[in-house]
Amino acid sequence: MTEDVPPRPHTARGPGPRTVDLLVVLLVQAVMTMPFVVPRAPDLPPATWTAYGLTTLTVVPLLLRRRAPVLVLLAVLATGALYNSVLDGPGQPLPYTGIVAVYTVAELSPPPKRIGVMVLTAVAVLVSVGLDGQDLRELLFSLFVFAATYVFGRLTVVRKAYLRAVEDRARQLELTRRIEAERAVTRERARIAREMHDILSHAVSLMIVQAEAGPVAVRTAPERAEAAFEAISETGRDAMVQLRRMLGLLREPDASPDAPRAPQPGTAALPGLVERVRDSGLAVSYQVTGGLREPGPAVGATVYRIVQEALTNVVKHADADAVHILLDHGTEALVLTVTDDGRGPGDGPGAGLGLVGVRERATAHGGTAATGPGPDGRGFRLRVTIPWTVPRTGTGTGAGSERVGGEAR
Repeated sequence: MTEDVPPRPHTARGPGPRTVDLLVVLLVQAVMTMPFVVPRAPDLPPATWTAYGLTTLTVVPLLLRRRAPVLVLLAVLATGALYNSVLDGPGQPLPYTGIVAVYTVAELSPPPKRIGVMVLTAVAVLVSVGLDGQDLRELLFSLFVFAATYVFGRLTVVRKAYLRAVEDRARQLELTRRIEAERAVTRERARIAREMHDILSHAVSLMIVQAEAGPVAVRTAPERAEAAFEAISETGRDAMVQLRRMLGLLREPDASPDAPRAPQPGTAALPGLVERVRDSGLAVSYQVTGGLREPGPAVGATVYRIVQEALTNVVKHADADAVHILLDHGTEALVLTVTDDGRGPGDGPGAGLGLVGVRERATAHGGTAATGPGPDGRGFRLRVTIPWTVPRTGTGTGAGSERVGGEAR
């Protein structure tokens, strides 16, 4: 199973940081050029190229605002102070370069630098307004503009952090969804493997037993040979029906509209299963006790498959003469016991894999599967217990329970 972080969804890429900085510089330069091209009043000094050049020098450092935001702000303040003290050029309605520089410091600089730079900016504003002879309203307006710019820069940081958190959460949810999907596929593959194993192993085992007994029966009892061949044919047909049913469920509905949709065999089909195995020559007895409380379809299919696997193991490995099946509908649980008089589960190729599937089936319904020797140490016994009510823990209201009987699930 892979745990790689899924790639981010494809989105249209915007302009890079360098392109944005160049556009910002061009926009600020255009705005600061306007007072130099708009006709001035006759009583004001004319705009000169020297003043325009010094104005441009306050804009150029913004190209490096991401690399050294504090130095860029200091350069802007110094150049602006030189412009105001040396030249009597056109003024600006807003300190555009200072606004961009303060915003960048607020967004990119650590707290100590931000605090120091903002104190320095406030001092520079006080000095600049004092030298220009402006009134208190102009001072408060300038301080408000820079304070608002700083707040806007910090809000941008918060917004970016929120967007990163949302993107990270989306990636984590996508990763979790992929992992859960892969786990579901793995569980489904295991379930299909169990079903295929139970169907094919049971059918092939019975067909082999009947085929091996057929030649002997032809020579000694022709009527038994005919019954053996009929049993082989019936077992094969039953296996094909079950396989078609399973494969039909695996196909897409549109690709197979006529696929069988019959339910899986349950406890009601056990007598027929016992009869087919009995025809192979094995003495099989089947007994039902208890209150006859019928399990739900899922549990019924599980019981059927477990009995099928147990009988297959007896035929293939146990070398037994008789097997007894007891299905007890108890008050607390459904108990299935399969006992044979053979030599145990065996150790041939594949031995034990069926029992693993039996335990998995029982565990899926909150039950248990125990194996061991039969009565008096002879043979082999399989005991499966499936409770009628499976405890489960609720996520919000405490413990709950799940009904696995016929009434509700």
